[in-house]
Amino acid sequence: MLHRLTIRDFVLVDRLELEFKPGFGALTGETGAGKSILVDALAFALGERSDSGLIRVGSERAEVSAEFDLRGSPAATDWLRGQDIDVEEGLLLRRVVDCTGRSRAYLNGSPVTVQQLREVGESLVDIHGQHEHQSLLRGDAQRVLLDSHARLAPLKNEVSDAWGQWRDAKMRLDSAASGVEELEREREQLEWQVREIESLGFSLEEWEPLNIEHKRLAHAVSLVEGARFSLELLAEGEGACEVQVDSVARRLESLAEYDPALAEVAGLIQSAQAELAEAVSALRRYADRIDLDPQRLVDVERRIESVLGCARKFRSSPEALPALLEQLRERLTVLRETADIAGLESRVNVARDHYEALAKRLSRSRAKAAEALGKEVSQVMQQLALGGGRFEIGLVPVKGGAAFGLEQIEFRIAGFSGGEARPLAKVASGGELSRISLAIQVVTNQAVNVPTLIFDEVDVGIGGGVAEVVGRLLSELGATRQVLCVTHLPQVAARASWQWQVCKLAEDGQIRSSVITLDGDARIEELARMLGGVEITTITRQHAREMLSLPD
Repeated sequence: MLHRLTIRDFVLVDRLELEFKPGFGALTGETGAGKSILVDALAFALGERSDSGLIRVGSERAEVSAEFDLRGSPAATDWLRGQDIDVEEGLLLRRVVDCTGRSRAYLNGSPVTVQQLREVGESLVDIHGQHEHQSLLRGDAQRVLLDSHARLAPLKNEVSDAWGQWRDAKMRLDSAASGVEELEREREQLEWQVREIESLGFSLEEWEPLNIEHKRLAHAVSLVEGARFSLELLAEGEGACEVQVDSVARRLESLAEYDPALAEVAGLIQSAQAELAEAVSALRRYADRIDLDPQRLVDVERRIESVLGCARKFRSSPEALPALLEQLRERLTVLRETADIAGLESRVNVARDHYEALAKRLSRSRAKAAEALGKEVSQVMQQLALGGGRFEIGLVPVKGGAAFGLEQIEFRIAGFSGGEARPLAKVASGGELSRISLAIQVVTNQAVNVPTLIFDEVDVGIGGGVAEVVGRLLSELGATRQVLCVTHLPQVAARASWQWQVCKLAEDGQIRSSVITLDGDARIEELARMLGGVEITTITRQHAREMLSLPD
C-alpha cells in the first residue's frame, strides 16, 4: 500500500509530506484548494506525462517521491524480480522534472526509465477519475480485469504458451524456406567436419597417457643408459657401493664389542644396506623392461601429430575436440530438422490447431464471464446516479489472434435502457467514469490485486442518497484495500476511516496548498462546512456528529 508521499515545488505545493493509513480515507477542502493536485502529483510519481508547467512558480524543478509497503503486493514484487531489482519490504519511487521539461526517474535510488516507473506503478495504484489517469480506459487493463475476475489466468497462460510455440514453429519454417541453399551448404560443411573428427577416433582419456608414453619412448636410450650406469656404480662394478657398504657394516659390527655406542651406527648402516639392495633390485627390473621399440615411437608420434593437426584445422585444442564434436553434431541435427520443410509445415499446423483450440475455449469462457460481469456492474450502477445505464463488455476479434487470445476486450456503456453501448472512453464524463469504475471495483474486488485505489470526481453531479451509497461502497472497498477519495460531499467523507483537508494559503505574494489531518472537533467542523457552507450553525455541527456516528 501507499505509505508516504513527499512533494516538492509541484504546482501550488512547496513542501509537503503525507503519511497514508490503511482503509478508506477522504480528501476534502474548498473548491480550488488543490485537492486534485495531490492526485496529479502521485500520478506524476507513477510515470504519467510531465512538463515544466508542473513546477511551482519561482522554483527550478519539481520532485515527487512515493514510498510503498510491498507486503501484499505480489504483482509488484514479481515485476521487480523480473527486472533484476532487489526486492525489499519497501519501494521508493522518485521522479524529478526540471525547467527544461526533462524528467528523471528512480526506483530505490537507482535510475530507471519512465516506462519502468509506469509499469511498476500499474501494480501498485489504480487511479479513477480524470481520463488521462484512468487505467480502465486501456484495453489491456480491461482484459486483465475480466480474466482475473473470471479466474481465467491459468487458461490464458496456456494460450500464451501455445501462441509462442506456434510462432516459433512458423519462424523456423520461414527461415528454412527463405534460406534452403545456404542451410544446405552449412549442412554439408558440418557433415564433413563431423566426419573428420569422428574418423580420428579420439577421446579425451587417450591424450594424457599418449603424451606420457611418447616422452618415455623418445628418451628410451637415455633411460636405459642411466639405469645401467647406476647399476654399475651401485652393485656390479669394481668398488661398487654395495661391496663398500657391506665392508663398513662388518667392520662396525666387530668394533661394537668394544664400544656399544657403535652398535646404533652399525644398525643404521645395515638399514641403508637393505634399502640399497632394494633399489638395485628395482633398477634391474626397470632396465629389463624398458622398451627400445623405434617403430612404436613412430606410431605414437604419428598419432599425436594427427590429433594436433585436427585440432589446428578447427582452431581448437586436443582437449576441446570432444566438446567441439558434440556441438557440431547438435547443430547438424537442427539443420537436418530445418531442412525438412514438410516436417516443419506439419509442426506449424499442429501448433496452430493447438493454439486455436485453447484460444476458442478461452473466448467461450470470456464471453460467458463478460455477460455475467456486465449484468452485475449494471446493477450497481443503478445506485450511483447512473439509472438506466447499462455496462457491457465487448469481445473485439483480433485478426490472426495474439498471445492473449482471439479477441481484445472493450468496456462499453449505454447511457439509457435500450441505447447503443459505446466504448467507455467515448461516452463517460470524469464523474461518470469514476462512478462506473467504483461499480466495477466493487464487483471485482476479490479478483483485483492492486492494493491502492484513488477516486477523483466520483461524486461530481450527485448528492443525497446516491452520495450515501458512494460513501458506503467506498467504505466496503476500504475493508480490504487502501482507498483515497477526493470528495466535496459530506455523505462520502463521513464514511471514511480518516480524513485530510486541503487548504490554500497566501504567503509572500504566492499561493500554496497545504494538508491538515482532521480529528475530533476539526473533522466535525469540516463536515459542517461541507454541509452548511460559510455559516456553520449548531444544527450543522450536530448533523456532522450524527453522520460520523452512523454505523458502517
